Amino acid sequence: MIEIQEILFDARAIDRKVNELADRISRDYEGKDVVLICVLKGAITFTADLMRRLTMPVELDFTRAASYGNSTTALGDVSITKDIDTDIKDRHVLLVDGIVDCGKTLDCLRRRYTARGPASLKTVVLLDKRSRRTVDVPIEYIGYEIPDRFVVGYGMDFSEKHRNLPYIAEIKSS
Repeated sequence: MIEIQEILFDARAIDRKVNELADRISRDYEGKDVVLICVLKGAITFTADLMRRLTMPVELDFTRAASYGNSTTALGDVSITKDIDTDIKDRHVLLVDGIVDCGKTLDCLRRRYTARGPASLKTVVLLDKRSRRTVDVPIEYIGYEIPDRFVVGYGMDFSEKHRNLPYIAEIKSS
């Protein structure tokens, strides 16, 4: 069982930030048809909340990529266990992730989907641990920048648990 160290963002703060991001994205993509690619499993809650607030038509697909396993630090190799089914050639693509850490996962996914010839490909993340970045990956939409802390809640987990928390919290390290 984990112990919560500190709640970093409560449900109200998350809701405000998702609204801000949705407003910006809706303005930027006005009149365009967009494919959202949700990075499973951590971005599922963020993606669901974000897409309901977007004002343009969206299509939804999922990819699954991981580099953590049961650890609190990125392990290095990116494993893609589910790819998208949608043909994204000449489409506007928005890659949605809950958190970016070292950047390897997003870099891998961006390279993978850019090779499929989308009209555009941009990334939105709720949380950015910029201090941990080892790969220079472009992120066009960022909710919050956070320090190097391991967080759970709002879709993010530790050993597949605590995704259901309505807030984002730092866990105590053991």
